[in-house]
Amino acid sequence: DKVCKEYRTMGKDDFRALTLIMNSKKFSNATFEEVSHLVREIVSLAETCCTDDADPSCYDAGSSALSAKSCDPNSPFPRHAGVDACCAHTGLERKLCMAALQHSPREIPRYAEPDGDELCANFAKDPKDFADRFLYEYASNYGQAPLPVLLGSARSFLSMVSTCCISPAPTTCFLKEKLERKTLSLLTLLSNRGCSRFAAYGKDKMKFSYLTMFAQKIPSASFEEIFPLAEDAAEAFAQCCDSMAEDCMHKKLSEHTAKVCSALSAKDERFADCCKGKNVMQNYFCISALQPAKPPQLPELQQPTNEHLCSENGALHSDRYAFELARRHPNVPDALFGKLYDATENVMRECCAAKDSSACLNGKVSARGGLGAGELFAFLAKASELCGQYAELDFLHFKKRLQEKVKQSERGASPERLAELAERRADFASACCPANAPPVYCGAGRWDGGTSGSRLGLSR
Repeated sequence: DKVCKEYRTMGKDDFRALTLIMNSKKFSNATFEEVSHLVREIVSLAETCCTDDADPSCYDAGSSALSAKSCDPNSPFPRHAGVDACCAHTGLERKLCMAALQHSPREIPRYAEPDGDELCANFAKDPKDFADRFLYEYASNYGQAPLPVLLGSARSFLSMVSTCCISPAPTTCFLKEKLERKTLSLLTLLSNRGCSRFAAYGKDKMKFSYLTMFAQKIPSASFEEIFPLAEDAAEAFAQCCDSMAEDCMHKKLSEHTAKVCSALSAKDERFADCCKGKNVMQNYFCISALQPAKPPQLPELQQPTNEHLCSENGALHSDRYAFELARRHPNVPDALFGKLYDATENVMRECCAAKDSSACLNGKVSARGGLGAGELFAFLAKASELCGQYAELDFLHFKKRLQEKVKQSERGASPERLAELAERRADFASACCPANAPPVYCGAGRWDGGTSGSRLGLSR
């Protein structure tokens, strides 16, 4: 019923375009040919079974045949490790299992927009194939952006190409159209980035991420000023990442940016400069790109007591402590604070439910160098030093500094091994030290170091 309603409402061409976008989002690591095969089958099924005189069993029989074809080892459809498990089922159970399969989204978009001449040359060869390939590339690279944002941005791009490629002055046309598309382009980029993080973190951890990010960018602001902004950011993505309302993400991010500018502009001239622009998405992008500030002189950090952590406001005490840590360690990356969040949540969940919560918490601190322990500070300081050097030095000098450090710490290792370790750590730092680093990739990496399988090797 849902498929046929969409088919009748949208018409074949728009239904096909939506199906291509949805399956490119869903199977982001599949080839264009694999996605195209699947789209053809789905559109053909709708075309056959959504007519007024179609047999009531048409769609069920057709979708059963489609799931059977997916189970063929030589299937032309997107590959997925879960297909075999789905194929062990039959009937509706198999179809529901197949429908739930999807690839992990691409955290780092690889799509690079060609220049106008190349766009027009490809468009002139075959406009339909050009549009299909663009929709596939765009949706598979920005698949975490809300569907209305993705659709609007894709339509706008294709309209720009079809207009400018027949213009007598295509270069001027592209410049004008790209300027007009700027807000939509930024909204796509920022919502894809934000919704990727929200999908990986969930609402509470997203709030924590924004809290530490703001603390690093503007350490002069208080916890009471920043905490509501972090809550507001998490709420915006919670409401809009899966929303089908066309203006949800633009409206919520605009409102959030206005709140940030109102609260923080007077405290930091960098924020004030970002907030001067008339384009709100440009202002939000500017704020998100700000580098961490140098930490002010702050008193010695007091860790929360066991009673605080297991009180009714335990989460708030934990958040305040993380805020203070972030103010003092501006270059510690988000992924590492994410690991701290996970560890703290696990310890609090386990110990605050225990009969003797204080004994449990003390044991965890002793065993793991827990909240506020000297080992934690040493570890954060090393991460901060490494990412601070990455931010301050150009990449060649950064790699040279890394090579010198690796040589000092890995005495006796072969030159090949030293080069491999330095290269691995440099690559990981370049991906994970920036503020907008991919959360799943960087969260999965070993930040606790050593040479065995370590990507950063931060341990002593």
